[in-house]
Amino acid sequence: MTYRAIYAYAWDLAETGVREAVEELGARGINTITLAGSYHAGKFIRPRGRESKVYFPEDGAAYFRHDPKAYGEIKPQPSSHLAKQDVLRELCETGGVAANAWLVLLHNTRIGAAHPQATVANAFGDRYVYSLCPSSPAAREYTVALCKDVTDNYPVSGLSLETPGFLPYEHGFHHEFALLRQNVWFNNLMGLCFCGHCLDGAQAAGIDAKRLKAAVRDDIAAYLASDLDFPDDMAAAFWASDALLDADLSNFLRWRCTVVTSLVQAIREAVRPDANVAVIPSVARPTGGAWYEGSDLRALAQAAGILEVCFYEPGPERIRCDVWDVQRRLKGAGHLRGVLRPSFPDLAARQDVIDGVAALVAAGIHDIAFYNYGHLRQASLDWMGDALAAVGS
Repeated sequence: MTYRAIYAYAWDLAETGVREAVEELGARGINTITLAGSYHAGKFIRPRGRESKVYFPEDGAAYFRHDPKAYGEIKPQPSSHLAKQDVLRELCETGGVAANAWLVLLHNTRIGAAHPQATVANAFGDRYVYSLCPSSPAAREYTVALCKDVTDNYPVSGLSLETPGFLPYEHGFHHEFALLRQNVWFNNLMGLCFCGHCLDGAQAAGIDAKRLKAAVRDDIAAYLASDLDFPDDMAAAFWASDALLDADLSNFLRWRCTVVTSLVQAIREAVRPDANVAVIPSVARPTGGAWYEGSDLRALAQAAGILEVCFYEPGPERIRCDVWDVQRRLKGAGHLRGVLRPSFPDLAARQDVIDGVAALVAAGIHDIAFYNYGHLRQASLDWMGDALAAVGS
């Protein structure tokens, strides 16, 4: 079955009514609802919200009934909404569309704050509690168990996995603030993880990670002690030079990709064999920048079988360019899905949505998803339906 999906949250489906939402979306060509089964915090405007227009989801909550015996040190934190309604179960049983579980894996402040030893640590030893480290055995065990638990206990068609890797330094933690202009050189150095697990793993791979950690710490400290603000083009050149010419840094960045790929492979091996596993490699723009998070696009496609790429670009021409580059990197590995936003800031008019979907189909991408049911105006839902009707099934 061709994947024509829309991403959605449990609270939005509960408010609309699962059956009503299924009928509404089915009339617009949607055959799959990709429902958040685990999610982080947020502050969301809901244009069609009936009970509220601004919604604050529970931080780091799971929206399915988990099996506590399936987990080790780290366990999911169930949403209080489950006391009233199991939307994922209801979606699975309603029929009319397939239920696909969308799992945010390592971006979880609630779990990170409770288990700081499993989080990313920068060169100064500061813990990023919003970011579980994919090198941490406890975080890996939790992630694999989460994916297996959903597919063992719910008849979902598959999983879409978000944040399986190393989050960038700037990723939207609550009230991020600095009286310092950010730049790519500073942010990328600040985003590197030097926790004990990363140091040990990189050292075992022949990388002098301890020297690298000290060098990164000294460079950042010197920059913060100066009165300089790097212009964007200069910062980008400084970062490119460091990443290319510092052998330890280059090898460290490549090693991070093996960590993330092996985690995805472990998930694929653990989950129900007939359940699809798709990886959302990054929301970096363009997608080619996903490597910083440890996302080797070709390796992930081979490990999971499906790559579900967010082509979040302002216009069809940029979408076409990003698709071309992703397909060039995949070299035929795995199966490629595309995700579009049929609204501001990407495809903000009906014809843009039609042209964006047509661009994916023209490139051979027929499995298409849209983001996100609760965030979209009614007009965007209609444009989505028009675009799918234009390309057919």
